[in-house]
Amino acid sequence: MGRRGYPPEFRRRVLDLVAAGRKVVDLARDLGISDQTIYSWRRQEAIDRGLVPGLTSVERAELEAAKRRIRELEAELAIHRRASELLAERSDPKGGSRPSR
Repeated sequence: MGRRGYPPEFRRRVLDLVAAGRKVVDLARDLGISDQTIYSWRRQEAIDRGLVPGLTSVERAELEAAKRRIRELEAELAIHRRASELLAERSDPKGGSRPSR
């Protein structure tokens, strides 16, 4: 479908239908989504409920946010390092080493 994701309410309804006995393959075909998507949602729900080991949805979101913040900080650090390099390369236009008064 080209979208980043489905709304949580939609996922919940799909999982409820699977729990009520609908076959994943039939449901996926009727809704126009991949059956693997539904299986992934079902597995994540089992993880969130503590039935299967793995990262919960909350932990996964926190990890993604932390990684995003690390990328931002690394980019800022690279900018500061480059600025420091440029300032260190800068020489006095008069050629002297004494600071002006």
